[in-house]
This record gives sequence, structure tokens and C-alpha cells, in this order.
Amino acid sequence: MTFLIILLFLLLFVYAGLLFYYRSGWKNIPVFTSLYPGKAKLPFITVIIPARNEASNLPTLLDSLMAQNYPQKSFEVIVIDDHSTDDTVTIVQQYFPFRVLSLKDFLAGGAINSYKKKAIEIGVKHSSGTLIITTDADCYATPAWLQTIASFYTMYQPELIVMPVAINCSSKAIEIFQALDFMTLQGITGAAIDKKMHSMCNGANLAYTRKAFEAVNGFKGIDTIASGDDMLLMHKIALQFPGGIAYLKSPSVIVQTEPVHTVKAFFNQRIRWASKADKYEDKRIFPVLLLVYLFNVMLMFLPITVIFSNSQWSMFNGQLSVLGVWLVLLLLKTVAELIFLYPVAIFFNKQQLLWLFPLAQPFHILYTVVAGWLGKFGSYEWKERKVK
Repeated sequence: MTFLIILLFLLLFVYAGLLFYYRSGWKNIPVFTSLYPGKAKLPFITVIIPARNEASNLPTLLDSLMAQNYPQKSFEVIVIDDHSTDDTVTIVQQYFPFRVLSLKDFLAGGAINSYKKKAIEIGVKHSSGTLIITTDADCYATPAWLQTIASFYTMYQPELIVMPVAINCSSKAIEIFQALDFMTLQGITGAAIDKKMHSMCNGANLAYTRKAFEAVNGFKGIDTIASGDDMLLMHKIALQFPGGIAYLKSPSVIVQTEPVHTVKAFFNQRIRWASKADKYEDKRIFPVLLLVYLFNVMLMFLPITVIFSNSQWSMFNGQLSVLGVWLVLLLLKTVAELIFLYPVAIFFNKQQLLWLFPLAQPFHILYTVVAGWLGKFGSYEWKERKVK
């Protein structure tokens, strides 16, 4: 038992150090405020949106794209319908000149494991953009979204641009938890890119050049993996174009996305994300994932050891039981995470949610352990499909 507790404190020390490292990375990223140079040549942009049964969400996204202050002649929108059984296609057809392609028209027959990658691949093939931007059908963007991206691309010429995503939550507990958890992931995303680790990105707000997509043969080699249309592609591009990955930190490019609305849907989403953890080309990610996973596993099981032993430990000039030690560890973990998260919350204007962050800790530990395990050894349902 003593060894377990000492190991937990050592893991906490390394974990806190990693968070402070990420904090410095996040704060090091300047907020991009430049507007598009009036006389510079505008890059032609293609926005690609895979959609499956998104009739209820698409109007909000398409309205936000119609309201862009980027010249309409300089961008196109292509929605790829993934075998929808609702009015997805009909809705897109009402937004001229936006186009809709049906995935079923491009599949020879038989099931595939990654419909989303195939949809994006088809979208790129039928696009004219120098710069490809992907987003999801349940998102919406600010009017300056495309203009800011174009300006950033023109100034720095990156091959892939990672951008922030925020969850637009209600007062429902599971949605608030997602907003907090996702904001943490977003902060780590920006920090990791600043530190040249290239570990994360999100396809709900991602841009890359046609040149880079074609140079790495798109999703070839990763097309049998159900998830990873964003991160796995980023790793391929990072290998071919070292130094070509950039993070665009600007409130003007924050894409808002809908949360899932049930605990079951949340677990399915996180299991899907975790399922690609052992597929990353950048092997520096694995030790970080292992550290976080082991730390949470040990935190989850420490209270259970009370059944077998409830020894007392001398700590802070007093005696603490196993549960007392667990609470101290939980408190220190929470404090370290809040120190990291505070500047991220300021950027996303979600400081008010931080008061609820400590209450989310037990569920956060549980989901990290369960989703991590099932992501490797289980299966999940996504878009009414069961995926192994």
C-alpha cells in the first residue's frame, strides 16, 4: 500500500509538471488579430462538410457560412451526404450555390470502416480550393471565420492549420462536463502544437492545403481506421512537411459545436476518440497517454483498497486514512488542472464554468479509465453504426 501511494504522488508530480509545460505553451501562442490584406491575392477555399442525418443541425451551419464576410466568389461549400434517411440533401439544395454530393454514388458496394474519411476524400477530389477546410454539420462559425483563416494562411503559409472548437452547452450536467473536458483538450491541443509535438487537432475546425493532402496521398494507409480523419492525417502531413503545422489562436475562428445529450452518447464519442490512440505515428504521444491513463486508473482504485486495508499515514502534521490520502491527491490534481485551464477558459470566455470543475473530477476519472480501455478492446456505436 505504501508503495502504491508513493507511486501515485510521483505520477501526480509528473502529471502536474506536464500541465505546467502545456500552460506555458498555450500562453506562448499569440492571439492572431490581423485582417486580410486588401490587395493580396485571395486563396480559393473549399469548405467540406460530411453529414449523416443532420437535417436539424445543418441550417445553423449553412446560415453561418452564407453570412461570411469573405468574398463569395472566393470560396465554395461542399456537403457530402453519408446515406442520410432524413432531409439532409433537401436542406442543402436550398442553399445555392452550396453543393451536395451523395456518398452512395461513389461507393462500389459493401461496407467500409471509415465513411467520414471517404466523404472528405470525395469532397477534396471534387473541389477547387487551394485551401481545404473541414467542419462538422453540427457546428457553426463566426462571420470572420474564413477571412481570418485566409489572412493567417497568407501571412505564414502553413500546410495545416489547427483551430479552436468550443462546445455550446446548456445547463444540463453532462453538457457542462463536456464543455469543461473539451476545453481542456483544446488547451492541450494548442500547447502541444506550440511545443512542436503535433499531438492533437479536431476535424470540426481544420484547414490544410490541397498540396499537402495530395502529397501524403490523403487517407491512404489510415483509411481502414474508423476514426482519425483529423489527427492521423495531421501526423502524415507533419512527417512530410516538418514545421508545416500551425495553430491559429483567434476568437474569430472559434467554431461552436453541439454536445451529445446523453451519458451513453458521450461514452460512445470518447471511446471512438480513444480507439485511435495506438495508431499515432508520433510515438511521443504514447508516454503521455500512458501516464494520464495509469494515474487515473490508480486514482479510481485507491479508495477500493480500503476494503483490504485502512492504514494511517503521517501527512501534513497529522494522520490520514487511505480515503484521506485519496482526497489530498484529488485536490492537488484539481488545483494543477485549474492552473492550466484558467488562461484557456479566458480565451474561450468560459471562466464561469470553472466553479463546477472540481465536482466533475470523479466522473472524469471514471470516463478516462473506461473509455481508454474500451477504445482499445471494445466497440462503439456512431451515427447508427456499430464500429469495432
